[in-house]
Amino acid sequence: MNWTKRLLLLLTLLLPMVLFGQEATAPAEAAPAAPVADKADTVWMVVASALVFFMIPGLALFYGGLVRSKNVLSTMMHSFVAILVLTLQWTIFGYSFAFSGTNPYFGNFDLAFLNGIDENTLEATIPKYVHFLFQGMFALITPALISGAIAERVKLGGYVVFIFLWSTLVYDPVAHWVWAADGWLFKMSALDFAGGTVVHLLSGIAGLAAAIVLGKRKGEGPALIAPNNLTYTLIGAGLLWFGWFGFNAGSGLAINGLAARAFLVTLIAPAAAGVAWLVIEYVHTKKATALGAASGIVAGLVVITPASGFVGVQGAIIMGLLVSPVCYGAILLKGKLGYDDSLDAFGIHGVGGALGAVLTGVFTLSLGAGVATKGDQILVQVISVVATGAYSFVVSVILVFLIDKTIGFRISEEKEITGLDSEIHGEKGYIL
Repeated sequence: MNWTKRLLLLLTLLLPMVLFGQEATAPAEAAPAAPVADKADTVWMVVASALVFFMIPGLALFYGGLVRSKNVLSTMMHSFVAILVLTLQWTIFGYSFAFSGTNPYFGNFDLAFLNGIDENTLEATIPKYVHFLFQGMFALITPALISGAIAERVKLGGYVVFIFLWSTLVYDPVAHWVWAADGWLFKMSALDFAGGTVVHLLSGIAGLAAAIVLGKRKGEGPALIAPNNLTYTLIGAGLLWFGWFGFNAGSGLAINGLAARAFLVTLIAPAAAGVAWLVIEYVHTKKATALGAASGIVAGLVVITPASGFVGVQGAIIMGLLVSPVCYGAILLKGKLGYDDSLDAFGIHGVGGALGAVLTGVFTLSLGAGVATKGDQILVQVISVVATGAYSFVVSVILVFLIDKTIGFRISEEKEITGLDSEIHGEKGYIL
């Protein structure tokens, strides 16, 4: 009897499962988990963003040491003012212009004021906020590079208007061309890992255009070009190199083997370029100078920027060795051509960026999507150099001319002779 009761009890318990077994045994399928940011990638990209930001005071020191003592503050201020003005521009609409929309030539206002972005919005494996920050550092330093070509002779107000308009009309659209998924150069498979065209070629060409339109500094002669503090310049070069590891290795947006290789070649190429520059300088002048070492290092950093995610060790060494004679020659040539590129922004960033973009096609370890041969890749690289360089030059000439004829870009001769530190800022860089 006990067994009968137990059997009935068991059947009573099992009957609902038999009748409604599917409902009882098959739980509802869970909704797919929302994408989650990779913590390691996120931490690395935050660090890389900070490293790139650190390049801007490095640039201020590099440029500040190269001008005369009466203009050191005004020259350094150009870099810091760029941070202030362009952080706002990038936040309000610059990022949106560069990285939104499907137009092949320019973005739209979809991401203005970071509209639609929160802490859960991702770009690849990182929060989109971090992508905004990292790309924003590029947008800040690029116009600051231009200031080296026009140092010691421009009004602060004219400079502010210029970098705001230039960023809007040149940097943001070209960043869209090269790095946005719908950009026409991106679809053509132009290779620019970290900004050889977008950062260095654009700024160098813009500096050349501005130097031509504004004319030479007053009182040109040996005293004019004598640096006031090469110690600043060497420290600045070191800080730039340090920050450049984030600039290049961070451009893959992840911490992986590609980032490691980009970091590696960012060490190797400037070393090769620095050695080559010192050798060339010694052969030419019988002196190996601190300025030469700093110039060679920066030239090597510039040339490897577009290639840092695409080339190996051998390519990096060759590119470093090649960039120094090319940039050294470009700097010598400016005296014969008669333009006053004050701190060689064009000679190093413009020429070095163009060379790096083309050599990326020569030494790349893998071709761009849809590119059949190495020759085709080199042709694409040349097209990207010509298109971005020509666009930057034309727009920059127009902007500098219009600003100078309206609110004024170049400072008066009297104030230029006195010095921009006291005339514009009412301060002195040195009180001895």
